[in-house]
Amino acid sequence: VQLVESGGGLVQPGGSLRLSCAASGFTFSKLAMSWYRQAPGKERELVAAITSSGGSSDYYVESVKGRFTISRDNAKNTLFLQMISLKPEDTAVYYCHVIALNAWGQGTQVTVSS
Repeated sequence: VQLVESGGGLVQPGGSLRLSCAASGFTFSKLAMSWYRQAPGKERELVAAITSSGGSSDYYVESVKGRFTISRDNAKNTLFLQMISLKPEDTAVYYCHVIALNAWGQGTQVTVSS
């Protein structure tokens, strides 16, 4: 199982980023996926989750509702996290996670600062 995140970076408050997670080594289209984040000195927290086919049952932590959107392209084995209206408190390392396999990517840093 391999998960490779990309798309992080430095952005000003109010800005946007789209994270990607390229997955391989398992049948991506059959498994639910999620994004976690870990800020310095804090525990890793679940940010968003999506079922194998995506849709209205996606989960979001309250603090990102209306600003973040999780999606997936099963044809390309890729998971996405679109983030808008970013806030300094969104600063963290963001990780892609395969729920059923408890597998993690290496993470991508998102820094929101002026």
